[in-house]
Amino acid sequence: MAHYKKFRKVGLVVVSSFLLVSCSTSKYAATEKIYKYKAKGFSEIIKTVPPPAQQVPGLDPTIQSWVGSVNFGIRKPNFVIIHHTAQNSTQQTINTFLVKGKSEVSAHYIVGKDGAVVQMVNDYLRANHAGIGKWGNTSDLNSSSIGIELDNNGIDQPFTDAQIRSLLVLLDALKKRYNIPVANFIGHADIAPGRKNDPRNFPWKILAKKGFGLWYDDVLNLPPDDFNAELALRIIGYDTRNLPAAIASFKLHFVQTDVSQVLTPADKLILFNLYKKY
Repeated sequence: MAHYKKFRKVGLVVVSSFLLVSCSTSKYAATEKIYKYKAKGFSEIIKTVPPPAQQVPGLDPTIQSWVGSVNFGIRKPNFVIIHHTAQNSTQQTINTFLVKGKSEVSAHYIVGKDGAVVQMVNDYLRANHAGIGKWGNTSDLNSSSIGIELDNNGIDQPFTDAQIRSLLVLLDALKKRYNIPVANFIGHADIAPGRKNDPRNFPWKILAKKGFGLWYDDVLNLPPDDFNAELALRIIGYDTRNLPAAIASFKLHFVQTDVSQVLTPADKLILFNLYKKY
């Protein structure tokens, strides 16, 4: 796409209205029409008063009323979840997100290997990227997060320098825009132990140094004899109902050289250090 070349000339990918407008070419005219139609439908629901289908069933209608407050705003995301696409190109992923089907999968952003960023869902809208998952007490991550897909087949491709540079710029913008807590930058595998393993071999330490996610210290102290690893994983946010799967997801994120379902003494050092940060 022509806009990708324009961004490469300045050495930085900026998520802007120019990117969105330039993507709205005749190639995507049909799907853009669907997007606008659905967005208009949501806007009609929001502006209709009283809100449709929000009455309390079983409560006498004569004691229910509507008075619109003047103090309200748009719900904002509180998490960022990072994925790899497990596909072969940005274009293939775009095409996948344009197909209406049973899964109706989508994400807010795609970051290509060349560093180009494509936004596909408004930040304030719910994209279908997280699926069934849980982090802490949050069980509907789609409703409270922004999903970012990194163009990577998830098998043998490293994440490129250009890709990580653009991702860091994007994360910085999102963090400032929505005041997202440092600890709430996580991976798909973190919220779906045993079901997802992405992003694999991802440089989480680099992100943590920039303030996106937590990482363990260089010097680690021994945990006490009564250290409860399962409780520590749960405090961090992992769903421990399937403890071996939770351990594997934790190690995929923080250990990477060994993603088995058993915590070694070295793993426990890392876990103890991280758990104290939450």
